Formats: sequence, structure tokens, C-alpha cells
Amino acid sequence: MTNVTSRVLIYSHDSFGLGHLRRCRALAGALTRAHPHLSVLILSGSPIIGSFSFPPRVDFVRVPGVIKLQDGAYVPLSLEMGIEETIRLRARLIEEAALAFHPDIVIVDKEPLGLRGELAHALPRLKERGAHLVLGLRDVLDDIEALDAEWRRKRVGPALENLYDDIWIYGARGVFDPLDGLGLSQSVLSKVRFTGYLRREVPAHDLLPRAVPLPDQPYLLITTGGGGDGDGLIDWVLSAYEQHGHDLMHGVVVLGPFMEAARQAQFLARAQAHAKLTALVFDAEMERLISRAAGVVAMGGYNTFCEILSFDRKAVIVPRERPRREQWLRASRAQELKLVRMLEDPAERGGARHPDAMAAALIALPQQDAPSRHLDPALMGGLDYVADAAGALIAARAERRRAG
Repeated sequence: MTNVTSRVLIYSHDSFGLGHLRRCRALAGALTRAHPHLSVLILSGSPIIGSFSFPPRVDFVRVPGVIKLQDGAYVPLSLEMGIEETIRLRARLIEEAALAFHPDIVIVDKEPLGLRGELAHALPRLKERGAHLVLGLRDVLDDIEALDAEWRRKRVGPALENLYDDIWIYGARGVFDPLDGLGLSQSVLSKVRFTGYLRREVPAHDLLPRAVPLPDQPYLLITTGGGGDGDGLIDWVLSAYEQHGHDLMHGVVVLGPFMEAARQAQFLARAQAHAKLTALVFDAEMERLISRAAGVVAMGGYNTFCEILSFDRKAVIVPRERPRREQWLRASRAQELKLVRMLEDPAERGGARHPDAMAAALIALPQQDAPSRHLDPALMGGLDYVADAAGALIAARAERRRAG
């Protein structure tokens, strides 16, 4: 790679939750590790982005946040403004920051035109300046019918045809193809590359202080990601411990920073009352917690799934089905491939969560096969693919400059 400083801009639309931010952070780290003369700027609306450590040559700009409600609608996180005014403000800040940064490559996470179209003006201007535009998609998006309707409603077709140079899917076609059945044109499909899953690693050192010490004995990790929709899983697990704790391994429960404060307090009190439970709200180094766990109980978001595979942890996935079927589709396919066990949440269909059912799953978890028994290690090369592809793009750009 050339010694000329190169720049990658990564856009993450979500303000509520940890998935998009953590994926973008992993990509930024892989890019800068592989290329010592590359800098990455992340544009994000996450209110807790400052709680994470970032490697050298990675920085971020935080735009005003929004919250995604259970029905899929967005509202401003903090500002006393309407959502339309907030989006206009975000769009202007994003465009000004992006143009000032002057990136060689732009990676847009999941939303082809950004949140409510906030990238519609910035992307063409970036392309005019010579930026290589990449749409990055997770392995599973939604039911194909729902995704088709969503993309038609958002009118993303022209952007896929005319703006984006590449579409990277952070998964493997043999596991799941999130675009299969959309009826995309051949010109769009020719841009698609399956990178493989994004392997995670434990930080070399404890970079951040840990408020709650981890237990010395083996433990099960129970995590809800951001926690904004994790109340049901946490309540179900705590009920299992309250009724069957003598049969269960020690549990470490991570509630998530976006869980309602009152619910956090209730769950922390219930966990504190149980000798076999340790509970905390948030840990910025989940890789370390998962790597040390004897097993994982989670909702099945993309990042947790990558960590389960990366650290070869036995796992029970309890997916949500609303507002998207993403987690259910991922978990059911992973169960077919014998990578995890899926435990369906009866409350998703109006049923009751029985502590006995969760306790049985927790007791059986240590006896499951580890994912490595059934996983091809080649499927975990996503970060290497992204780093190599970015290096090739920047080298080609430098060669064109020399030739021109």
C-alpha cells in the first residue's frame, strides 16, 4: 500500500442499540491495523460512542441521536425538535463532515440512503469527488417480502444501480443470502461480494475499568446487546435462576445501556439477591466476557453471533421477531447448521414464559456441541476481506493518480 495517507469514512445510522456501532468499530480497527497510513472517521448518532475505546487513527463524529420505537418509527433522542427537523440537521452535519474529510472510500452500514434518506444529497457529491462507495450489509436483513417492500418504499433502487460501486455482505452465501428473491438487476448483483463473518478478538489488555468483577468460577453469559428490547429475556432467565438456581451454573447478566432505567434497577436488585448471579448494565469489552464464558444466552443480533462463532462458545439464542424477523431467521438457520440452539420465545406469539423451559435450556447448554464442530473456519474471514479490498481500491486509486 502507498505511503500517502488514505481515508475511509464509515456511516452508521442507528442511535439506539449497539449493533451497527460495534460492527463499524470492528471494521475501522481491521482497516487501520492492516494499513498503517490509513485513517478512519465514523459518523454515528450513538449516545454512548464515547464509552468505547478506539485504536489509533480512528475517530468519530456524533450527530444528534434518534430513538427507534417498537413500531419501527424514529423520534429525536434528546433535542426538542421534530423528527423531520432533526433529520435535516443530521443530513447537513453528515454532509459537511464527509466532504471536509474527503474520503477515498465510503462504507455505508445497512441503510443505502441513510436514516430517512439523510445521505441522499451527500452520496452523489462524494461520488463526484471520486470516493468509492460501498454498501455494507449484515448476513440477514429481514423476511424478503418485508425487505422488498421497505426498499421500494425508500426508493433505494437507483442508489444501488447508480451510486454504489460495491455491496459487501458480512456473511456467507452458504449460510444465508439476504438479497435472494429481491429480483435485483444483474448490474446490482454483479456488485455483491460475500466477505465472510467479521471475526472478533479479545483486546490485548483490559483497556477500560470494570465496575463489577467477573466470577472466578465458570459462568454463563446472558446478554441482550443494547438492551432496549431485552426485558423479556432477562426476566425469563432471572425467573429460571430464582426457581432452579441450585441446578444452574453461575450467571453473568449484562442488561444493556438502552434498557429503561426502572427495569435496570429491578433486574439488578433481583440478581443481587441471588448468590449465583452477577449483573451489570454495560461493558464496552464484551469480547472479553464472551471469551471467558462457558456458554452464552443471547437474543441473536449480528455482533453477538459473530462473537459466539469467533470464540467458539456454546450458545442458546432466544430471538425476537419484531419489528424485524432478522434474529429469528439467523437463529433458525444457525440451528439448522448445528452452530447454536434456538429457544423460541412463547411471548412473541402471546404465550407465557415458563421458568422450567429456560432452566432446562441453561442446564443443557454446557453439553451442546461447540460451533467449531460444524463451522468452516474460512467463513470467518470478513475483516481480512474488507482490509484487503480496501487496500486494493486505494492502491488502484493511487495508480490512477500517477498515470493521470
